[in-house]
This record gives sequence, structure tokens and C-alpha cells, in this order.
Amino acid sequence: MDQAFLRKQMIDSQLIPRGITDKKVLEAFLKVPRHEFIPKDFRSDAYTDHPVPIGEGQTISQPYMVALMTQLLSINGGEKILEIGTGSGYQAAILSEMGAKVYTVERNKDLYEKAKAIFLELGYKNIECGLGDGTLGWPEKTSFDAIIVTAASPDIPEPLKDQLVRGGRLIIPVGPRHAQILVEVKRNDKDFSQKAVCGCVFVPLIGEYGWRDE
Repeated sequence: MDQAFLRKQMIDSQLIPRGITDKKVLEAFLKVPRHEFIPKDFRSDAYTDHPVPIGEGQTISQPYMVALMTQLLSINGGEKILEIGTGSGYQAAILSEMGAKVYTVERNKDLYEKAKAIFLELGYKNIECGLGDGTLGWPEKTSFDAIIVTAASPDIPEPLKDQLVRGGRLIIPVGPRHAQILVEVKRNDKDFSQKAVCGCVFVPLIGEYGWRDE
């Protein structure tokens, strides 16, 4: 079936009815070929309404959850964004398509290499990849307009808060390993504020300020 049709169908049936209204987000979802970020054995599920395995015990998130987290960032274009947990690379591609400069960190070398290859193949030149502990952020590239974490942390890592500019936003799933709350954190002039968005389930964020590797 035509992949562009499936993308349009995904937007019309999964995103818009659930409150995804940001035109930039919807346009990015229409453009980015989600199926290219999924292993061939699972590509028939690329545009379905659930997470899909990508190997190494990881998944590509449900389209709606990617769209919701992206919409919460309020991207206009030109922002400097840090993503923790490159995974398949799909979220970074969405942010890139919206005109952001994306720095994405992945701890798993195989996923890191696969994502870099896909970015190169699809021509995403404004994505910079890093290999390492994402709970530490990317200190050398500090002062991000927004940070998005695509794995669940028991608490909000302090290094990520430190690397957020004033007025910036951090979107992160927080809670136990098997059920979390999506949290929006804002850095104000003197402190931080946060609010719960919705319940969610993500793979665990492994690292010094996250979960220990089992």
C-alpha cells in the first residue's frame, strides 16, 4: 500500500482526533517516512496505533505519543533541541523536519549506528548523534531550548535540568519501570515548574541518573 496514504491515514485517525493540532507537527508526520525507521520484519505495523519493536529490547513509540511529546515542545523552527534516547531515529527526524537543530544521544551502539545510517540515507543534515549515557545530557553542547526524553526515568535527571535554557521545556516520562506519568518541566527565571500531562509506558532510561542496567 502507498506509504504516503498510510501516513495521511495515521494523522487523520490517530493524531487529530486526540488533540494534535500543531500544523508543524502534522506536516512533519506527513513528510517523515516512519516505515524507514522500522526493521523490515515489522514494517507492516509502521503506521499502526502502538509501539513497534526495533531490536535491542527497544521500541519505536506509538505515533500519538511521539506527536504529543513533540507538540508539547512548541517548536517554531531554529531551536536547539536535545533528545535522550535516539532509538530508531524517528523522533529526531520529526524534530529535524520541523526546522530544529537536533542533538540526540543513544547508549546502545548498534541502535546509534543504525540511526546514523538512516539519517545519512534520508538526508537529515541537522541531526548530530552522540553515543553515551543520556542521563548526563550533552554537556559539551549545553544550553538547549528544549529537551525530550524518550525513555522512562525514576526521577528527573538534574544534568538535564541544568542544560535547559531559561524559558526552555523538558518533556520526560517519570515513574516506576512499568507505568509512568509524562511530565512537562519549564525552566523559569529563578526555578523550575512542572505539570503532569498523562499516563504512559516507556522502556527504562538506563544511566547514572536513571535506572541501573539489569
